[in-house]
Amino acid sequence: MAAPLKKPDDSQDRPFLTGAPFYLQEFEDSYRYIIDEYEVQPRKIAIFMPCAMKKPYSTSPSHQLIRMIISQVFDESQYHIVIFGTCGIVPSELETMYPYAHYRYMLGKCNDENVKEDFLTIETDRVAGYLEKTKESYTYRIAYCIGLFREAMIRGSKKQVSLSIFFSRQRI
Repeated sequence: MAAPLKKPDDSQDRPFLTGAPFYLQEFEDSYRYIIDEYEVQPRKIAIFMPCAMKKPYSTSPSHQLIRMIISQVFDESQYHIVIFGTCGIVPSELETMYPYAHYRYMLGKCNDENVKEDFLTIETDRVAGYLEKTKESYTYRIAYCIGLFREAMIRGSKKQVSLSIFFSRQRI
């Protein structure tokens, strides 16, 4: 079992990770921690958003825009933001923890079909695992995603047949 993640006070001492993060042991260990040990606080709504190039994710322009819109519609106590994609799947409150703020990778620039298939397989399983873990934690689940991220979310949610995910059809 993975050791509990700790908020890195010494982030400059942490290695900056390169390459596809979904292959790296640090991300698998972090995923196992989230699934096996981390306590997700129940909320009415889970909002799944794709990871971003800028770290922490909440500082990216797209995340700031989406968060602004969400905050105009819902009270913060009603929803929980969950980030997913090449990072795996991570509750937003863990975004500054190692390894989530310590990598740079963009799947959209990858031309290797085998890597894309591996991502889809790995992320589908991680999404399904998180949905299974949190099946009693949320009443509703909303996902904003496109491309392979969307496909991983669809496939992961289909593995959890008792759950419904609402997908945004428009780009923001």
